[in-house]
Amino acid sequence: MTCATMAPVMCTFDDLLVRVLAHAAEPGTSIIGITGAPGAGKSTLTEALVAAARERLGADAVAHVPMDGFHLADVELRRLDRIDSKGAPDTFDVAGYAALLRRIRARTEVVYAPGFERDIEQPVAGAIPVFPDAAVVLTEGNYLLLDDPGWSAVAAEIDEIWYCAIQDDVRVARLVARHVTFGKRSDEARRWVAEVDEPNARLVAGTAARADLSVSVDTVLGQ
Repeated sequence: MTCATMAPVMCTFDDLLVRVLAHAAEPGTSIIGITGAPGAGKSTLTEALVAAARERLGADAVAHVPMDGFHLADVELRRLDRIDSKGAPDTFDVAGYAALLRRIRARTEVVYAPGFERDIEQPVAGAIPVFPDAAVVLTEGNYLLLDDPGWSAVAAEIDEIWYCAIQDDVRVARLVARHVTFGKRSDEARRWVAEVDEPNARLVAGTAARADLSVSVDTVLGQ
């Protein structure tokens, strides 16, 4: 049994890196998606794979485009009366996300993707350059497999999508710790996880069967 199966515990980091490099060797710019519930380790895995791939291919050949860069700004969420649901599927510029991936595929110009600054919990425009000769782009976010017209348009631009599997108790503990680190009191963090993050996590868990590959992040990264 190998990384090509859906068994999450069987993939090693090297297996996944080989898969990234294989996509990078294909013509054009390949796009790999990494999805999973909030706190599943998507960013950690993506950053590790991007760093390892850059060592082999060069910095400009590999890019990391996070879904979080497409968060609507708090000022807009307040206008929409959605600030208390920040992180739900409808609180992202999903059309802009799909359009940016299409621009990356066109390979006609440097495309500047937005980043996300957790210290201020806001997207940052023009933070990530994706060069026209990039070989592979890794994009990660919760809703890449969501059965919704907007999110399906995002998935249509992605060659392969991996699902990050993790034990719920570990994931929830990490989420609470993350919220505390970035400014919430412990009780506020626990309430936000229960009322906002966990409904989103259940929604994302329902998309797992659509993934091309299921990955146990803690096993892959040896955590």
